[in-house]
Amino acid sequence: MATVQAVLRKKRNSQNLFPIAIRITKDRKASFISTGQYIDQKYWDTTNRKVKRSHPNASRINHLILKNLTKANEKLLEAEINEVNVTASRIRGDIIGTNQLDFFGVAELHLDNLQKAEKYRQYQTQRGRIEKFRKFTGQQTLTFKEISVFLLKNFESFILNQEKRKPRTAVNYMILIRKIFNLAISEGIIERNTYPFGKGKIQIKIPESEKIGLSIEEVKKLENADGLTPAQQQAVNVWLTSFYFAGIRVSDVLQLRWSDFHDNRLHYRMNKNQKLVSLKIPEKALVILQQFNRTSSDKNGLVFPYLKGTNFDDAKEKLTRIRTVTRTLNRRLQLVGNHLEIDKKISMHIARHTFGNISGDKIPIQMLQKLYRHSSITTTVAYQASFMKNDADSALDKVIDF
Repeated sequence: MATVQAVLRKKRNSQNLFPIAIRITKDRKASFISTGQYIDQKYWDTTNRKVKRSHPNASRINHLILKNLTKANEKLLEAEINEVNVTASRIRGDIIGTNQLDFFGVAELHLDNLQKAEKYRQYQTQRGRIEKFRKFTGQQTLTFKEISVFLLKNFESFILNQEKRKPRTAVNYMILIRKIFNLAISEGIIERNTYPFGKGKIQIKIPESEKIGLSIEEVKKLENADGLTPAQQQAVNVWLTSFYFAGIRVSDVLQLRWSDFHDNRLHYRMNKNQKLVSLKIPEKALVILQQFNRTSSDKNGLVFPYLKGTNFDDAKEKLTRIRTVTRTLNRRLQLVGNHLEIDKKISMHIARHTFGNISGDKIPIQMLQKLYRHSSITTTVAYQASFMKNDADSALDKVIDF
């Protein structure tokens, strides 16, 4: 005997909301059909298996639940009339039929979740990757079964050889495709036997990336640069501020306010992971801050004027402004690099790599973890791997210096 019930599943999404699904149970095996609706647990009526009236869209969601329950029961009745022995998974497949979400449909659900969580940077990046995959396949709709190991390996080759992108970029595409597969499985849209990842299939290995920072001599060139335009000098000041405070990210530098500085320390919350940071103000940084302080009348205002007029309550607007300003700063920094005959690419992110490069073997790894605010020391070790060369050089000399 098969049963059909509406349930609130336990796996919450990024907004701490729980998915409503239709559970089909037969021979002690269950299969789920996603309704695409998520609610707070407090709105679910466990006894009556429906959304409570206090939810603003209770009527519409309950109507959708009833519609799905009716369809499932019709399929069960049809199977019993025809005396067909079917599994819960088969019943689910018959119900979903041609209306089943394909890969790009589930991808849209994933992107929608990112937007709802106001993760606009990830949303924009991942939408571009999905569209690239769509263009490669030449299909507007693509079932999960059509995404084979062969197709994914061809796509990876396309990214590496035709697009001339780095291995890490190709890995990022694979990680996103795997994420969409996992979402489809968790929502009961597909079965795990269609999964093209894992042993003997597509195995994702994140390659080591080479990080190049400036040397002490090159930083000194920036510190003592002359012949720059006012706009270029200001870009250098922003870069040096990032470097002096252990390579804080450009998004954090641009949002620094005068109120973040007190008791001779910088106190701010990192934009990436919301961790609190407290650092002493180095003398070199103080010189730059004093230059900007002379022109500021608002003690709670921004240190650097680039984001002035931005609505910081609008996450999308803030992200767009930060990206635009960062591109402008990077262009100006590269002009400065050319002027100073620095043959490395200079960007705001290189300030973080430069701190890692100069700190190299000078600072204990535990202290670097604290400065970077990494959650795991393993992350710090991996990050510093490109910069810590003294031990390896010394070991090499010991072997060949005879």
